[in-house]
Amino acid sequence: MRILHTSDWHLGRMLEGRSRIEEQIQFIDELCALVEDEAVDLVLIAGDVFDTVNPPAIAEELFYDALSRLSAGGKRAVVAIAGNHDNPERLCAASPLAVRNGITLYGLPKDVLKPDFLVQPNQRKVVTAAAGQGWVELHIPSCPDPAILALLPYPSEARLNEVLSESLDEEILRQEYSKRVQELFTLFSRSFRPDAVNLAMSHIFVRGGIQSDSERPIQLGSAPTVEVEALPSSAQYVALGHLHRAQAVKGTSALTRYSGSPLAYSFSETGYAKSVVLIEGFPRQPVKVREIFLSSGHPLVKWQAKEGLVQVQRWLDEGRDPQAWIDLEIHVTNALNSQDIHNLRRQRERLLNIRPVFPETEMILSQARSQLPLDELFRKFYQEKTGGAEPDQELVTLFLTLIDPDKRGSEGNSCADQSSTAELMKTFNEEAETA
Repeated sequence: MRILHTSDWHLGRMLEGRSRIEEQIQFIDELCALVEDEAVDLVLIAGDVFDTVNPPAIAEELFYDALSRLSAGGKRAVVAIAGNHDNPERLCAASPLAVRNGITLYGLPKDVLKPDFLVQPNQRKVVTAAAGQGWVELHIPSCPDPAILALLPYPSEARLNEVLSESLDEEILRQEYSKRVQELFTLFSRSFRPDAVNLAMSHIFVRGGIQSDSERPIQLGSAPTVEVEALPSSAQYVALGHLHRAQAVKGTSALTRYSGSPLAYSFSETGYAKSVVLIEGFPRQPVKVREIFLSSGHPLVKWQAKEGLVQVQRWLDEGRDPQAWIDLEIHVTNALNSQDIHNLRRQRERLLNIRPVFPETEMILSQARSQLPLDELFRKFYQEKTGGAEPDQELVTLFLTLIDPDKRGSEGNSCADQSSTAELMKTFNEEAETA
């Protein structure tokens, strides 16, 4: 069985007031071509299909068109769950039509899915053979084995309709929330069988995941981080949505990944490679995973013009980053006038932000930063980006070493650790520059 995992489309989302719908259409076209080229049997969409609970009509039209094309008239299975940005009821409004075409839409954690006996296997279409609260069994005509999925849409207290803890203590609430997620996954995964490909999907923040600025929290009721132990160990693959950076979740019993968003939705994602995940699964065997990089959409690029307007004009004349959305930081001695700004925007349509930087301001910020201990800044930054996880001393030491190579000790560090910390350091420095 060939499975494609994607999430966090955020259809209808804008960038600094500019529409991204054309780029989102490009992504849908690329995705539909990809599932055909890769002979995908099952598409998983792990939440945040839309950017708001009341999406524009063009975003809804794009979503339903995507479902129709991906399902290929019911020959390919498609399963989508609600994320924190989605309206669960609205997402599932088309379920009576969708299920006849191999499409499963699941909005609330306590909703009960039902089998569809109107579709018969001899029709060469996807059959919802069995279902219940939080799980569904699909028979796909192109596969000899069924797929059984444990599904947990975004589980805030409000959507669970539960108060998980009377305490206001953050750590107690986190523990109770993680415990409840584990209970639900345990319940939903009881339907797994050894003769099936067993998968789980959710829209949650697992502790240790790396965030970006484009993940805006929208929720009623608290939904803190989830411990890795809460994820179902009996699943062959766990498909997650919510974090916009593609990444594997470490420390899990089952192979677990965030597919990330298909487009960059904030300048904190500059340089991120966008992708989907292709999984090949057989009953009783570990799955094989391949990341497929996407080409849709315009890149997000930061320009730092330390030589002022002359340097910016040179870059524009050279045609630098012609397809990119640009965030411009320009060093000036005097304030930019309206004519300067108009001339820049006239020459480049996707020039979004123009932020002047004055030498005096830079000097004050530099002095302020120099008085703050870097190790403490790094610890706070790491906790914010990983949902409260405390970095171990080795990681802090490695960070300081990357800042100042003279602090390198006699003990070596693995290339993987250095690479991941270098990425974190890059983001850290970018955020520190705007602190």
